[in-house]
Amino acid sequence: MASFEYRDGRLMCEGVDVAVVAREAGTPLYLYSAAELRSGYEAFAKAFAPLNATLCFSIKSLANLHVLRLLKGLGSGFDVVSGGELARAMAIGADPKSIVFAGVAKTDREIRQGIDAGIALFNVESEPEFENLARLAAEAKREVHAALRLNPDVYDPKTHQYTATGKKETKFGVDINRAERFFDAYGRDGYVKLDAIHIHIGSPIYSPDPYVEAIRKTLDLIGRLRGKGFAIHALDIGGGFASNYEENASPSADEYAAAIVPLLQGTGLKVYLEPGRKIAADAGLLVTEVQYVKQGAERPFVIVDAAMTDLIRPALYGSQHFLYPVSLTDGRAVPQQRFDFAAPGSVNVDVVGGVCESSDFLAKDRPLPPMKRGELLAVFSAGAYGFTMSSQYNSRPRAAEVLVDGGAWRVIRRRETYEDLMAAEQ
Repeated sequence: MASFEYRDGRLMCEGVDVAVVAREAGTPLYLYSAAELRSGYEAFAKAFAPLNATLCFSIKSLANLHVLRLLKGLGSGFDVVSGGELARAMAIGADPKSIVFAGVAKTDREIRQGIDAGIALFNVESEPEFENLARLAAEAKREVHAALRLNPDVYDPKTHQYTATGKKETKFGVDINRAERFFDAYGRDGYVKLDAIHIHIGSPIYSPDPYVEAIRKTLDLIGRLRGKGFAIHALDIGGGFASNYEENASPSADEYAAAIVPLLQGTGLKVYLEPGRKIAADAGLLVTEVQYVKQGAERPFVIVDAAMTDLIRPALYGSQHFLYPVSLTDGRAVPQQRFDFAAPGSVNVDVVGGVCESSDFLAKDRPLPPMKRGELLAVFSAGAYGFTMSSQYNSRPRAAEVLVDGGAWRVIRRRETYEDLMAAEQ
């Protein structure tokens, strides 16, 4: 997270003091670095340039319109999984031919949205979905392109079971043994051109090896399909590229590409990628204020104004985010690494929120310098699957979002009010 560093005891995002933003915009607060978003996207674009790949940023990871507009300006396409995400992409003027639409439960309304927009690909997950897409395309008298989502039965053992989508027992895609029969049955439809394959094996994937295994299996299938006369023009290799939740645990974009690019050069396939986490995670912080410090039976609780409603990943997946004070007062040390870092005088604590659930925590048994009411904590690598998974449970208004660019910052989503909570019920 090169754009976040401590200077003179203050956590800075680019040229902006995080504490100043938090005091003016309030907490809890999501804060994103434009420089970090740009560098994350550009690293992928450069690494996969030999394939002339279309990068489709995964909107489910970070959906704010201002962020999407920034990425569109860099040349990004978009991966969407709902009609709402497609509406966001169209609202910022995205090129429909750079949009791919995934998801196992597309409704008729959502499919019609995609047909009317003229998107590049529908990633089809089942026989009934294909039949429905073909019906709706025929009604509209519009030719559309589709990719069969293949389930290659591979996964990364570091990936949580809830985010491993490439195993045959999951709800996603069609297993490799059915794929040829799928093309035999549907590969010559008059309106839906089934001319691509889609794979997405989970997230986060901490090694290139599962991608290599999945792509090799997929290329073998494509060879067999081409042998039967099916024209396969494109391969969407999905996303799931890991981010730096821990030090040096994730390959760089260059390291992923070094393993993947040679497999796909010379295949004649148009390649799509769906990075989200790798671009957005390290670009964001969740900033929260300490409300109370409570002594528990085993260790202290640092009770903050953020909660599982703001960042559900720890409760849902057991995910770990590095947390540290925003201000290094009282001689606190600058953190040298994310985990296994205990500054002198640190105490192991649970960092929890105010939601009425025992699973409401941001960190457990984590060393932190002694904290006091009113101090600010930064939750790092929170830019992906943070705000987008937030909720209003316990009637908690959702946090504000701020974008920092150089020495300036602006609110890109205002904090919700109690009136917002009740607006749809009036």
